[in-house]
Amino acid sequence: MMGGPLPEGEGIFREPWEAQAFAIATLLQQRGYVTPKEWMDALAREIAAAQERGEPDDGSDYYYRWLSALENVVAAKGLIDSDELARRKAAWDEAARATPHGQPIELKR
Repeated sequence: MMGGPLPEGEGIFREPWEAQAFAIATLLQQRGYVTPKEWMDALAREIAAAQERGEPDDGSDYYYRWLSALENVVAAKGLIDSDELARRKAAWDEAARATPHGQPIELKR
């Protein structure tokens, strides 16, 4: 993922998955699965953990922290069990590695 500020006139998301992660977190809150405070606490923990590990604090990895917070909050809430989460992550990783650059990633069902 590219670092630094986005060029003038571009959206807040650098990649489609960032928008999808944002939408999932928003939907979880709208549907009452997660309160806004629970979400902000989970995201704050991920950001603090990244800072403790010495990761860049320039915003370039912000949505990676967002994604980690999502994974942790859905697991903590029992919305998905850890085995299923691991299977889904592995399936996405496999699909991404098998997809030629510039092509949309498609999961095998």
